[in-house]
Amino acid sequence: MAFSKTFPKTTPGSNYPTWEEITLTNEEESLAAEKCKQENFKVLDHALREARALAIKHSLNESENVVRLAVALFEKRASHEIFFKENKAKEKFDEKFK
Repeated sequence: MAFSKTFPKTTPGSNYPTWEEITLTNEEESLAAEKCKQENFKVLDHALREARALAIKHSLNESENVVRLAVALFEKRASHEIFFKENKAKEKFDEKFK
């Protein structure tokens, strides 16, 4: 199912905006999701390295921290993917109504 979002478009002579629906193609949606995954991977990699260093420094259970970070990433991934798709839809809206 294609991702869509509506944006307000100002109409001259009216106090109320016209709402325009922007729909991403399957390719645009896939590219946004892939970009999100790549960004999340970089962030997780950095967080894991920092968590591992802190765990060693403070003599904490290293594997427990890795599991907690993985769960946190899993919980955030869906909202971040929507954010990336919304940004792509906003780009299309701005291009269409320059």
